[in-house]
Formats: sequence, C-alpha cells, structure tokens
Amino acid sequence: MTALAGHVAAEREAGQATVEVAVLAPLLVVVVLAAAQLLAAGAAGALADHAAEAAAVALLQGTDPAAAARAALPGWSRRRMDVRVEGRRVRVRLRPPAPMSALGELLEASREADAGPAPP
Repeated sequence: MTALAGHVAAEREAGQATVEVAVLAPLLVVVVLAAAQLLAAGAAGALADHAAEAAAVALLQGTDPAAAARAALPGWSRRRMDVRVEGRRVRVRLRPPAPMSALGELLEASREADAGPAPP
C-alpha cells in the first residue's frame, strides 16, 4: 500500500467515525432525557408520600391538611399538586416536571395517608 492510499484510508475511517457520532449523539440525548424524566417521576412519588403524611398529621392536630401538604413540599412542586380529603383519608396527587403536560399527567404520582379512626 502506498502512502497516499494509507492516507485516504485513514480519512475514510475518520469520516466513518464522524457519521457514527452524528447518528448516536441524538440517541444518547434521548436516553439521558428519558432517564431524567423517570427520576423526576420517582421524586414526585416520594414528595407526594411525604405531603400525604403531613396532611394526615394535620388532621390529627386539627389544622388544615391541604396547607400542611403544601408546606411539606418544595416551592416548584406546590402548583403541580392536588389534595383531596375524604373523612380521615388524604390523597395527594403530584405531577412531575415534564416537557409536555401530557407526559406529566401520565407519570403523575398519587399517594394516600390515613389519620386513623376518629377520636371518640
């Protein structure tokens, strides 16, 4: 193989590597974004559980359960939360941050807490 042929072959290999990176980079971005979205959904579940427990404690103490649930969450998540109180049960629904609202609704976390039987 001549020096010129070796140089041409090296340029082709470099070009092939550039094409592979150009094809794989968007795929890698999608995978990273999907993993981040799943982590956000998991965090929403943990936060919803915490808020539901805080609301149940508020019921036991005779204070506002919705206010207690909102106070138990970080500021960014409060506007994404819905609190329902039915008797001594509290249900908290929390939508994780998502690039599309439909995706946030699909990954919504819902947790319940019970304040126990009513006092006599």
